[in-house]
Amino acid sequence: MTSDDLFTAAKRQETKSGKKPVGSNVPEMSVADLANALKRTLEQTFGHIRVRGELSGIKIAASGHLYGDIKDIDANINIVCWRGTMSKLSVKPEDGMDVIVTGRVSSYQKSSRYQIIIEKMELAGEGALLKLLEERRKKLAAEGLFSPDHKKQLPFIPNAIGVVSSPGGAVIRDIMHRLKDRFPRHVLLWPVNVQGTGADTQITQAINGFNKLDGSGLPRPDLIIVARGGGSLEDLMAFNEENVVRAVAASDIPIISAVGHETDTTLIDYAADVRAPTPTGAAEIAVPVRLNLLAQLHDSHERLISSTTRLLSDRRNQLEARTARLTHPKQILENKAQTVDYLTEKLTNNLKNKIQSSKTTLSYISAKLTNPRFLIEQKTQSLNHASDILKKTSARLIQDKHVQLSAQARMLESLSHKGVLSRGYALIYDENGKLLRQSSDISEYQTMHIEFDNKDIIAATAGKKLKH
Repeated sequence: MTSDDLFTAAKRQETKSGKKPVGSNVPEMSVADLANALKRTLEQTFGHIRVRGELSGIKIAASGHLYGDIKDIDANINIVCWRGTMSKLSVKPEDGMDVIVTGRVSSYQKSSRYQIIIEKMELAGEGALLKLLEERRKKLAAEGLFSPDHKKQLPFIPNAIGVVSSPGGAVIRDIMHRLKDRFPRHVLLWPVNVQGTGADTQITQAINGFNKLDGSGLPRPDLIIVARGGGSLEDLMAFNEENVVRAVAASDIPIISAVGHETDTTLIDYAADVRAPTPTGAAEIAVPVRLNLLAQLHDSHERLISSTTRLLSDRRNQLEARTARLTHPKQILENKAQTVDYLTEKLTNNLKNKIQSSKTTLSYISAKLTNPRFLIEQKTQSLNHASDILKKTSARLIQDKHVQLSAQARMLESLSHKGVLSRGYALIYDENGKLLRQSSDISEYQTMHIEFDNKDIIAATAGKKLKH
C-alpha cells in the first residue's frame, strides 16, 4: 500500500499521460483514481477505531457476509462484517442492539460510500444486554413458552440420557462421573459449540435431532441435559437465543437446563422442564442414587416380610379362636339327622290322624245324605202328578180364554166406526190423514179424502166456504 496523497496521485497520473491541463494548475484524475485515493486516505487515517451505536437494517447475504448500519441520533454509517469474522463474534447481531464495534473505515468505490469493516463486536455494557434479554423474556413468556402447564415429568430412571454440550470441556466429564457414581446410564453426547457465532444453531439442531430419533439405530433418550460451564453474560448468549428457547419449549423429551453456575440464569432455564444449578446438579437430578435405591428396596423387602409374617400370625390366631367356637361338622350332621327323623315320624303320625279324622267325618256326612235314586223316583212322581193336572186343566183354560176373546171381539165391533159407516156415514181426512171433525177445520179449496163403508176413499176439493 502506498502513502500518496491526492496531489501526488494526480501528478503521477499527469506524468503517465504526458499531458498538462490548460489554464489550470489542478491535476486531472480519473474517477477510479480518486475513489482509490479516498479509500487509502480513509484506511490510513481511520485504520483502527471503536464506534458505539445502534445496529439497524442487519441482513446476511447468501455469501455469509453481514451488511447493515450503525447509527445514533445524529448520524448513520454503513457496516460490513466478512463471513470469516462473523464466526468469531461474541454476540449475534440483531436490529436495535446497542453495540461497540471495532474495525477500520474504508469505502466502496462502486457506490462512493464509506463504511466500517467490523473486526470485533461487543454489547455496549451489561445493562444493554440485560435489557435485551428482559425484552426477549417478556416476549417469549407472553407466547406461553414458560408456562408451568407445559412442563413435563422427568422419568424416574431414564434408560438413555442425551447430553448437548461441548465434547472437550469439563462439563461432560463431570456429568459422566456423577452418573457413574449414582446410577450408570447409557449417555448419548451431541457435540456442539457452546459459545460464539453459530453455537445457537448447533444447540437447536442437537435438541431437534434427539427428538427425531426413532430408536431404530441409536436409542432415543428419555431425558436431555443441555449443559455448559460458567462464563460471562456474553459467553452464555447462545443459550438466550430465541431459536434455542423455542427448541427447548417444543421438545417432546423432558429437558434439564444446566448452564453456568448456580447464580447464572439464561432464558432456556425458563423453558426447560427442570433447571439444575450446575451440570453436576443436572446429573444428580437425572438419576437417583443406585445404592440408596438398593438399600431402600432391601428395607422395603424386610418390612414386607415382617408385616406379612405378622399379618399371617394374626390371621392364624383369629382362625383358631373362631374355630374353637365352632361345632364339629359331624355333630352338626348328627343333630340334623335326628331332627329329620323326628320330623318324619311326626309328619307320618299327623298324616295318619288326618286320614282317620277325614274318614269319620265322611261316614257321618254320608249317613245324613238321601240316596239319589230315591230322590229321582220322588221327583219323577211329582212330575207325573203335575203333568196329569196340567192336561186336565189346559182344555178348560183354553175354553175360558176363547169365551173371553169372543166377548171382547163383540165389544170392539160395537165400538168400531165401521158400524157407523154402514148406517150411511162417512169419514173425512185432510191431505195429511188428520180427521176433520168440524166444518171450521176445512179451509177453502182444501183437498180432502172421504172414506165410505165399502172402504172406498175418494179425493175431493172444498169450494168456497159457506156462511152459516
